[in-house]
Amino acid sequence: MQEITTDLVTGLYREHRADLDRARHEQRRVRRDDTAMRAQLDDIEAEITYLLLRHARPETVIEIGSFHGWSTTWILRALRDNDRGRLHSFDLLDEVRRHVPAELAAGRWNFTQGDARGVDRDLIRRADHLFLDADHGRRFARWYVAHLLPEVRAGIAVSVHDVFHGWRAKPFSEGSVVLRWLDEHGIPFFTAARRKAPDVQRRLIALKDELGLGEPVRVSRTNPMIFFRMA
Repeated sequence: MQEITTDLVTGLYREHRADLDRARHEQRRVRRDDTAMRAQLDDIEAEITYLLLRHARPETVIEIGSFHGWSTTWILRALRDNDRGRLHSFDLLDEVRRHVPAELAAGRWNFTQGDARGVDRDLIRRADHLFLDADHGRRFARWYVAHLLPEVRAGIAVSVHDVFHGWRAKPFSEGSVVLRWLDEHGIPFFTAARRKAPDVQRRLIALKDELGLGEPVRVSRTNPMIFFRMA
């Protein structure tokens, strides 16, 4: 599978422009109709998640940390538009059950309430995409780089939220742990974070405007997520 780069992402924006436009309208409607939902992902990182899933056409997606379901609904829309795949979400709280539309969940979503450290290793080994947005402390990150990532197959995309709120990850944070692990394993990452990669973000904003996708779904431009492929 192709390395995640700006060129890949811009190509996917063009390829899936119409479906992404529909997904954006639907997500905007979710925010309008479900005022209790707290949207966690910024637009660009949510759209990149959607586009990478459209590109890979995964059978099994694992989401660790669903909260109110903003990322969950984005992922489920990608699986729906692919007409294949199942999402397995894990969270300590079951708040997400109140927010994911039934028509999106039916036949493509499993939710497990509990500690992600109990996730079935066979499921991890089958995963085609891993989405991490849970505890952002270094203790949890140390656990998953030692026990979770080594079980993940080579080539699949992994995304980790809340890494780059500044030009570097905060010391003693999840981000600092995962970035060190990536460096030790020689694995490159992609980000559109405003402070870490301002040129990338400007390029994507200009492309979205060109494609008629400039109107915000959620007003924010931090986009602190990183994306990488397992080696």
